[in-house]
Amino acid sequence: MSIALYRKYRPATFGEVRGQEHVTDPLRQALRSGRINHAYLFSGPRGCGKTTSARILARSLNCAEGPTPDPCGTCDSCVSLAPDGGGSIDVIEIDAASHGGVDDARDLRERAFFSPVNSRYKIYIIDEAHMVTREGFNALLKLVEEPPPHLKFVFATTEPEKVIGTIRSRTHHYPFRLIPPSTLKELMEDLLKEEEVTYDPAALPLVVRAGAGSARDTLSVLDQLIAGSDEGGITREGAVSLLGYTDSSLLGEMVDALGARDGAAAFGLVDRVVEGGHDPRRFTTDLLERFRDLVVLSAVPDAIDKGLVNVSPESVDQMKEQAARLGPAELSRAAEVLNQGLTEMRGATAPRLLLELLCSRILLPATDGDQGVALLARLEQMERRVASGAIAPQASAPAPAPAAPAPVRQPSPPQPAAPASQAAPPQQPARTEAPEPAPRQAPRPSQPASRNEPSGWDAPAPAPAEPRPAAPASGGPLDLGRLQGAWHQVMEAVKGRRRFTWMMLHGGDVQPVGVEGNTVLLGFSKPNEAKGFTTSGSDQVVAGAIQQVLGAEVRVAPAGVGGPPAPPRRPEPAPRPAEPSGWDAPPVRNEPAPVQARPEPAPEPERPAGPPPERLLSDRPEPPPDPYEDAAAAPPPEDHGPPAPVRNAGPGNGRPEESAPREERPANAPAPRPASAGAASAGPSPSGGSGNGGGGVSLIETELGGKLIEEIEHEPSEGF
Repeated sequence: MSIALYRKYRPATFGEVRGQEHVTDPLRQALRSGRINHAYLFSGPRGCGKTTSARILARSLNCAEGPTPDPCGTCDSCVSLAPDGGGSIDVIEIDAASHGGVDDARDLRERAFFSPVNSRYKIYIIDEAHMVTREGFNALLKLVEEPPPHLKFVFATTEPEKVIGTIRSRTHHYPFRLIPPSTLKELMEDLLKEEEVTYDPAALPLVVRAGAGSARDTLSVLDQLIAGSDEGGITREGAVSLLGYTDSSLLGEMVDALGARDGAAAFGLVDRVVEGGHDPRRFTTDLLERFRDLVVLSAVPDAIDKGLVNVSPESVDQMKEQAARLGPAELSRAAEVLNQGLTEMRGATAPRLLLELLCSRILLPATDGDQGVALLARLEQMERRVASGAIAPQASAPAPAPAAPAPVRQPSPPQPAAPASQAAPPQQPARTEAPEPAPRQAPRPSQPASRNEPSGWDAPAPAPAEPRPAAPASGGPLDLGRLQGAWHQVMEAVKGRRRFTWMMLHGGDVQPVGVEGNTVLLGFSKPNEAKGFTTSGSDQVVAGAIQQVLGAEVRVAPAGVGGPPAPPRRPEPAPRPAEPSGWDAPPVRNEPAPVQARPEPAPEPERPAGPPPERLLSDRPEPPPDPYEDAAAAPPPEDHGPPAPVRNAGPGNGRPEESAPREERPANAPAPRPASAGAASAGPSPSGGSGNGGGGVSLIETELGGKLIEEIEHEPSEGF
């Protein structure tokens, strides 16, 4: 019966420990000088020699010639503590995974004070110390802090951060590391010679890769390969099939397919991997390892000689050719995509689908989120195709490139035109990227005609300024081309200063359309927007933004109103639409409104004094106008008093007092109805109130706007 290699070849002294010289050398020096601490903490990955080093330390402390860095190996303590020894009663090894409670710690504390049986020190090796509970550590705290002279502690753990700080601070901490691949390879070669097993040198890198830096794991894999090998010994093919690695030829074919942008070959290889029973995750890992080797080869041509890349000899030439053909940018991008995909594959239910998506991303650089890396990969591919002759460079192609931006960068010559509507056609061929300002300026001359409000209701808008020749763009501090090129930055500055102004410019897609001296003209599509832009103070905000971005002090105005205004002219109002006939009280006065507004306001009984119907703020219908609404046409207030005493007067007193003030009716007032006139001119009524009847009718008509339909006379009762 054979013993496992990691047990058979376990180191017996610090000199036999491989790859941990940063730990063994200080320990040997401490043993040599006699400066031995009462507690040690060994931490590091699994299988790197923590427990083995703890046993060697105990052997060195209890050696008959010790404490010594090199145990004699012949005394009773050294023999009992040898790798194949039976153990010592004074060296207690505790597995904290199953004995980490507070009761176990109390039991250890009670037995720790007893002196050793036949050794110099009583040594406790607590393996997997991170599994000890907090209560257990607290129970050991006083013992670890002040142990008896014969007591030593060695804690071994893979997670030192889980050991409480009060324990960790009372120990000497030695961190172990993963063993380098070259050291593991030398260790395996020595063991294979000791075991007299033939092997293929190309198989050892696979074993080292499977061991992942752990000596115990590496020796376990090697032991498995030795057990499964025949008379031919360990071969690379046997290691690939047993360890589940992807064949090197399959990886080479996949790299060639991805480099040639051959999607059919790439997806065919994915199908071969899945149909062959290989794990897509393992294949992705191996492919990522291959791209890593290619990246190193592209940067370091002699990486194989330096040991930076461990591959089979038959794959060296193929990998060098692939590294030179693909280029570092494409190789690094493919490795990055595979690395991200490998993270996404953890726990995925459809790993084949993810593998196919990774291949599609590598085949199409434009689908990558990082456009800079994708662009660099495409440029390298284009350079390789041009260098190989697949694409012939055209000599005439670069010629139009510098001439193309010329008309776009010089939009200023069309500016010295007269009106905005005439300046629009020259700007159209010059500004091919932003043709919006031209159509916006076209409806400018028709603005006054579209206003159907009466004159005097709103302040008249200033007329467009007379055209002036614009200053040359090259001679002034600011030109239109420079302003249009930096308009996006100006808009961002406006947004930071005043969001209302930014919304007005952004919503109307306002662009600069001209520069006249130190005045920047902006094109608005609606007259109201241009008016609101100026009245709201937004022009100063835009001017400040232009000064912030371009460093030029300018004025900002809507197109057509910038610069010194011409003498204002009152615009010709459009004909007023016909109003409903029911709005005017006298049906006979239906003449249309005059075209030209009168210089002084005069009362017009047939037209309401308020705003036109289209400017009403309420949807409620307007009542019929009072023909005597004007103060000049209404009777004087002081004449309203006499009718009250006339009621009790005689028949002859009422009519003279009533008729005098009522004859002061304006000329344009409507005449009373004939019925009321007849009633007023008749003799005194039998009731004595007819003298007041004419005055009452006129009062109703003048003050209340009523009309007399019929007058009914009645005899007064005898009691009055």
